[in-house]
Amino acid sequence: MANEEKMTVVRKRHSIIMEDRKALTLTGVKDVSGFDEQKIVLMTELGELTIKGTALHINDFSNESGELSLDGHVDSLVYTEDKRQEGGFFARLLK
Repeated sequence: MANEEKMTVVRKRHSIIMEDRKALTLTGVKDVSGFDEQKIVLMTELGELTIKGTALHINDFSNESGELSLDGHVDSLVYTEDKRQEGGFFARLLK
């Protein structure tokens, strides 16, 4: 087992910059799960992020760098924990 390769998980930093509730710039975005003019759902380094508002528009998204920019009127930002990391229903039941 001395020859086993150690895998390290490299986490990108996650940050949000909001300007006047009209423009958002985010880093640490893994994927865009869904979007329309009222809601954008993102997978970030810290879990699922749901952005709600009106006239929301994604201006730019780079999957390589994890950067995303959007504009519109932002009403809320809500994080949901990544359930896949918790091990599922039976893992929580047997704790």
